[in-house]
Amino acid sequence: MRALVWQGVNKVGVETVPDPQIRNSGDVILKVGRTVTCGSDLHLLGGYIPFMRQGDVLGHEFLGEVVEVGPGVRRHSVGDRVVVSSFIACGQCWYCRREEYSLCDNGNTNPDITESLWGAAPGGCFGYSHAMGGNAGSHAEYIRVPFADVGAFAVPEAVSDERALFASDSAATGWMGADLGGVRPGDVVAVWGAGAVGQMAARASMLLGAAEVIVIDRFDYRLDMARRHIGAETLDYTAVDVGAELLERTGGRGPDVCIEAVGMEAHTPGPQHVYDKTKQQLRLETDRPAAVRSAIYNCRKGGSVFVLGVFAGFVDKFPLGALMNKGLTVRGAQMHGQRYIPMLLDRMAKDELTTEHLATHTMPLEQGQTGYDIFKRKEDGCVRTVFVP
Repeated sequence: MRALVWQGVNKVGVETVPDPQIRNSGDVILKVGRTVTCGSDLHLLGGYIPFMRQGDVLGHEFLGEVVEVGPGVRRHSVGDRVVVSSFIACGQCWYCRREEYSLCDNGNTNPDITESLWGAAPGGCFGYSHAMGGNAGSHAEYIRVPFADVGAFAVPEAVSDERALFASDSAATGWMGADLGGVRPGDVVAVWGAGAVGQMAARASMLLGAAEVIVIDRFDYRLDMARRHIGAETLDYTAVDVGAELLERTGGRGPDVCIEAVGMEAHTPGPQHVYDKTKQQLRLETDRPAAVRSAIYNCRKGGSVFVLGVFAGFVDKFPLGALMNKGLTVRGAQMHGQRYIPMLLDRMAKDELTTEHLATHTMPLEQGQTGYDIFKRKEDGCVRTVFVP
């Protein structure tokens, strides 16, 4: 089959790779209908997560049609249209029983790397390096889905492929940030990042009752999308003093909940960005935490900060003093998709949650390099590139 693979730093290509096969009784084989780029893929492309091998198939946000089922599969049949959680979970371990699916003890078949790096291994992820299990990704004609009864979900007839696709990861991740960040009715919520995940975090916050949601970014087209399609207020952090604006809008307190949806390659104006980028390039720190710093500094006393962006290792100048002395609650996680996807599909069917606008570019898989280039460079108003194998 044809698949889009990692060939080296900032280089991808479409190659012929072996077809996936059923390995365990709970597997299904999916014919991929749509698969989409993600901002966290850029960390892989840029070489900031050093556990990729040439020929690894990329992609972790997808849907498709079941074409083969293992003998132990009970919830799915050949012909079913399903959307799949990007994180792989067994559904039976201690963490899965607590609905902390991305922490599954059995989803990552290669735990040694992350046990050494982080002290414990999270679950596995499709197409996201050998640190996350080395699972083949979704930018391919077909994909093997382990634990399919746990991680694959039938798409309601009323929900289009274009909408359901983003339940796989973006919408689930954004919803988790608002949910576990503790958004309550009447809250003021600030979201750093107006990409797909940031927009979904903003929409989730609104549906959970937030009185005001403010999305912070520097790209006009993304801020415009957050206003038009999500209904959020916006701030361009290169044009205004974000801290002063947030204080002005919250009676001098700051937001109740701050959600960071940027990750390890965050940008910030001025010398701080040069400092962080230089140290990252020299591997003196692994991640640029500008958005996390800003969220912590600007959150109200006693408020909550949730880190949705992907981070790999170590950061410099982390504002621990602000965190402690302001009495903040800071959380983070890879997304517990299995907890949220059924609810998201239901809301999509009711038109409470729409996501089609995120798919700004759709193209064949063979144009994978072009798709990632415009996505990474944020050209032509690209928010997400969708590939149709």
